[in-house]
Amino acid sequence: MSCLNVPNRLLIALSCCVLVGAACSAQDSPQTPAQKPASEPAQAASDASPGVKREQELAEYLSNCKFVGKFTVDGKEDTLPKTEEYTISKCEKLPAADMYRMTARIKYGDVDQEVPLEIKILWAGETPVITLDSMWIPGMGTFDARVMIRRGRYAGSWQHDEHGGHLFGRIVKE
Repeated sequence: MSCLNVPNRLLIALSCCVLVGAACSAQDSPQTPAQKPASEPAQAASDASPGVKREQELAEYLSNCKFVGKFTVDGKEDTLPKTEEYTISKCEKLPAADMYRMTARIKYGDVDQEVPLEIKILWAGETPVITLDSMWIPGMGTFDARVMIRRGRYAGSWQHDEHGGHLFGRIVKE
């Protein structure tokens, strides 16, 4: 595949990133109202089921969010990172362990489409990590990604066929 499809790949990986933000604490630095990071859910109460509570909080956190950031492409180190945005209109916990469905709007160049994605989100302690392993997305291709969310920010790596790189940015509540 050509490098022209790289934004598709990154957008999918970034969309996955958006799902991860629930267990983070609030952003430390002040932001302007238009760019205020999504507030992060409170810690699970000791008398409630921590696993179920954090799954619900994660789904709520990722609903109506926008990931605003940049991505790099390996082998293009002399090029500035490209800007991307992913809007997650809805996120819901699925019955299967660690699985979530999110509806993401992917927008770059002439592409502007909304796709439902069933994504695995694993936990590294209290930090959610979006995990894609050879995930095929119709019309876009096959993707691998690991995206970690912490304190209103996301960062990770992505791979689409022979192209890959890093992605990073902020999570903004819509």
